Amino acid sequence: MNPAPDSVPADRVSPAQFRVLAPPPANGSTRARLGRLTLPHGVVETPQFMPVGTNATVKALSPDDLREAGATIILGNTYHLYLRPGHERIARLGGLHSFMAWDRPLLTDSGGFQVVSMGDLRRIDDDGVSFQSHLDGSHHRFTPERSIAVQEALGADIAVAFDQPVPPASSSREAVAEATARTHLWAERSLAAHTRPDQALFGIVQGGLDPELRAASARFIAGLPFDGICIGGLAGDETPAQRKAALDVAVGALGEDARPRYLMGLGSPADLLEAVHHGVDLFDSVLPARVARNGQLWVPGGRLNMRNAQFVEDPRPVQDGCRCLLCRSFSRAYLAHLFRAEELLAYRLATCHNMTFTLDFMAEIRSALRSGTLSDRMPELRAMAPPSGARALAVQPE
Repeated sequence: MNPAPDSVPADRVSPAQFRVLAPPPANGSTRARLGRLTLPHGVVETPQFMPVGTNATVKALSPDDLREAGATIILGNTYHLYLRPGHERIARLGGLHSFMAWDRPLLTDSGGFQVVSMGDLRRIDDDGVSFQSHLDGSHHRFTPERSIAVQEALGADIAVAFDQPVPPASSSREAVAEATARTHLWAERSLAAHTRPDQALFGIVQGGLDPELRAASARFIAGLPFDGICIGGLAGDETPAQRKAALDVAVGALGEDARPRYLMGLGSPADLLEAVHHGVDLFDSVLPARVARNGQLWVPGGRLNMRNAQFVEDPRPVQDGCRCLLCRSFSRAYLAHLFRAEELLAYRLATCHNMTFTLDFMAEIRSALRSGTLSDRMPELRAMAPPSGARALAVQPE
């Protein structure tokens, strides 16, 4: 195990208290576990999905919409908030919770994905990343210390260590090894830079699809005094089978580690179920909101494209028994009309539905874990989840 950086007090009390309420069964039928994560702004029951609020808002939804949908934690994007409106301005206005009127837990990502995914607009070295703003062309420098300073100013319950992800399937082993070594270096520097006592800090496991690199990274990050462990560099260009294999390696290397595990960028219900089955506790993605704005509504076992002509005179709700604002009050025909008329209400109603569907699906998984029946119910839950054909959109920023 790696020693803690000198700046991290050995007796530090973590602001993220995670308790495993139902561990995986001894027969090995699943690695899924039921948990409870207690943070400064509230409790998150796990496994749980985090809607993505890139610019301090989940697109088309108000905080009240999110609470009604069942969201208990949402994600803010460090890179985008740093560029606009600026972390210092948000800090002067009382921090991210106050700024966006969200009184429940928040997580901010490190900005690493955005600053390393911009092609010719960035340059990476061992110290950090130099990049050109996609907004106005201005030049900026992100280092682990800078990322942590921005996240401390934003004031989320959970900050994330700066890292270098790479596309897992299309990157050479040499490129993955280099990015993983840099991620480890930056993890130690992130820990040393982090000083805010009321903010948890999660480290990130990399390693691509290479079993040796992935296992070594999991062991390295687990050896540092992070409050939780992110599994990064997946939900990209890999196949579901490749992702499952990488998860098996990472979760296996983590062993009995009791800290929360967070798989970054995964949002399809079918993929969420499989990742829970493989031992993951937390997820985030723009996917439910993005496909909703394109007119794609998730229902048990399938998807409805509200731009199709078959719905223009359909008086039924999108999903019988759904508790969301759309299904309680409006018909498929009305939503189909709103999309054709390009009315803004279409985006809100559709996003309310997909977010409610996703969060209710996670609640159903937790119910199965609570009763000890997840393994038996996997066929039923797999049939309930819409197909994951839109998975590749998951990692793209909103």
